[in-house]
Amino acid sequence: MPETSLKDTEHAEATAPARPGAWARLRQRWGVSNRGVVVILLAFSLAGLSTLKIGRPIVHMIVPHDAPGWHYWPVKLLVVLPIYEVLLLCWGTLLGQGRFFRRKLRGTLRFLWRPFRRRGRDGARPAGP
Repeated sequence: MPETSLKDTEHAEATAPARPGAWARLRQRWGVSNRGVVVILLAFSLAGLSTLKIGRPIVHMIVPHDAPGWHYWPVKLLVVLPIYEVLLLCWGTLLGQGRFFRRKLRGTLRFLWRPFRRRGRDGARPAGP
């Protein structure tokens, strides 16, 4: 096994392209400033916390306490996911990133609607958006 000196590893690290950090990748992917990243992450966290506070009582009203877990979790998913999406849109709009969250919601709805789109006679999806 060949030995590598400290000088060789320093040279390899110096010539390797620097990978941008997570913060820079988020800024680039979302197309926002540093403040925009903070606001978007804050909206995600506020929406999650709000969903926990609002969703739990609603699910407990629908599902009896002595119901098995396989009754509880599907109901929780069906109730909590729409609440989360609405609260995410509300928090994002209140914090000034409404356009970002409207695009995100539109993409989520398209993804969820994909299995229910009509197919042509040949089984292919229709052309267009």
